[in-house]
Amino acid sequence: MSTITGSCLCGRVSFECKNDFHSFHLCHCKQCQKITGSAHASNLFTQVGNIKWLKGEALLKRYNMPERFFSKNFCTECGSSMPYETQSGKALIVPAGCLDQSPSIEPQDNIFCTEKASWYASAIKAPSFDRFP
Repeated sequence: MSTITGSCLCGRVSFECKNDFHSFHLCHCKQCQKITGSAHASNLFTQVGNIKWLKGEALLKRYNMPERFFSKNFCTECGSSMPYETQSGKALIVPAGCLDQSPSIEPQDNIFCTEKASWYASAIKAPSFDRFP
């Protein structure tokens, strides 16, 4: 099994893991919108322990939301989302945006779609540019 690396925006935190993900969900729930500041979270799921921190682990801070057993792990320097073990201890969640290469699987589904941002459909239809217009 090949390995894949990931890092935060400032580069002070980095990790590697096996490129062995069993699910990839785009979650549109209100909590994921708040925690990402975007329309949805893009989360990969793998086995607990499938991570080796290469540097900066001491810079990580975790927030646990009690109502939905929801968490966020982030770099305290730049705020980038980083991998974390679920509160249940059943999976390691890797935010897709922190990976340096493409994961072994494509997104499988969109979940919590009844909570989708009201502007999401028009955003998908909006013009695309290769750089800032």
